[in-house]
Amino acid sequence: MTVRDGGYANAQYGLLTAIAAEAGLSLSTVSKVVHRRPDVGARTRERVEELLTRHGYVRPGERRSAAPSQIIAVFRDLAGPYTLEVVRGIVNAADERGVDVVTGTTGHRSIAQWLAECAALDATGLIIVISMLSEDDQRRIVEQRLPVVLVDPLSAPRHGIPSIGVTNRSGAEDAVRHLLGLGHVRIGMVAGRSHSLAGAARLHGYRAALEEAGIAYDPALVRSTDFDFEEALRACRQLLRGDDPPTAVFAASDAQALGVLEAARQHGLGVPDDLAVMSFDDTLVAAMSCPPLSAVRQPFEELGREATRVLVDLAAGRPPASPRIELATELVLRTSTSVPRVTAG
Repeated sequence: MTVRDGGYANAQYGLLTAIAAEAGLSLSTVSKVVHRRPDVGARTRERVEELLTRHGYVRPGERRSAAPSQIIAVFRDLAGPYTLEVVRGIVNAADERGVDVVTGTTGHRSIAQWLAECAALDATGLIIVISMLSEDDQRRIVEQRLPVVLVDPLSAPRHGIPSIGVTNRSGAEDAVRHLLGLGHVRIGMVAGRSHSLAGAARLHGYRAALEEAGIAYDPALVRSTDFDFEEALRACRQLLRGDDPPTAVFAASDAQALGVLEAARQHGLGVPDDLAVMSFDDTLVAAMSCPPLSAVRQPFEELGREATRVLVDLAAGRPPASPRIELATELVLRTSTSVPRVTAG
C-alpha cells in the first residue's frame, strides 16, 4: 500500500510540474491554486483550474470521489440474445460517460444482495433487467432512495421506482395485423407467462388485433411459456397436432420463435408456405434464422442507453418526468411470413 501511495504522489507531483510548464507559471503558483490559497489572480486561477481539470489532477483528500464511477447491471441470466443486446446498450452508454459497468445475475445472488453490493462498491446505482422484486426490496429502494432503474420488470413496481420498456401491446397488434393482412385467420400464439408485464401486454395486443378484425379469440390456439426455446418447441408441437391447426403463429420472443420454427420442421411443414411465423424482439438471431424471421423490433441499444441515462440522472437528484418510459417498436418484415397456402376443398 505504501509503495502504491508513493507512486501516486510522485505521479501527481509530476503532473503539477507539467501543468506549471504548460501555463508558463512557477510550480509554487500552481500549488497555491491547488490548495485554494487566496493570493492568486483570478485569471491565473481560472487558467490553472482549467488545466487541472483537463489533465485529470485530483487534489489531496479528493481521491475517492475522483475514482471512476460505476453502475451495476443485474440480469436474470446472461444466456439469451435479449440479454446480450441490452447489456451492449448499457455498456456503450456508460463508456461514453466514463462510467464502468459491473454485470451480474440473480442466479446466485438475490436482488437484496445486489442492493447491498451496490452500497459496498459505492456504485452510482443499479439497473435491474427482467427480474421480480420482492415487497421488501421495493420498500428498501423507495425508503432509502436508492438509485435503481428497472428494465422490463416482471411486475409493476411501486411508485418512485422508474421502469423502462417498449410499446409491447401496440407492437403485438402490428404483428397480428400483418398476419391478418396476408389472409391468415387461424393465428396461434406462443405467449409469455401471464405474470410477466411484457408477456401479458403482447397477449393483449394479439387479442385486440383479432377483435378488431372480427375474429373470436380461441384459447385453444394460445400456449403460455417462458421466453424459452425448449418450452416453445413443446408448446408449438401441441398447437400443430390440433384438429384445426393454425396457418400462422405469433411468438412473443425470438427464442420462442426459434422453437416454433423447429416444431414446424419436425412436423414436416415449410415456413412460410405451410406455416407463417412472426416474432417479437428482432435480436441478432432473428435475421440469421432459417428462414429469417419477420419480427417486431425492440430498440435494444436505446433501452440500455435510456436506462443508463435515467440512472445517472436519478443519482444526481434528477428523477425522470414519468416513472414509466416506453420506447416505440418497429415492424421488420422478412421471409418467414407470407399468404396462407390454398388447399383443395
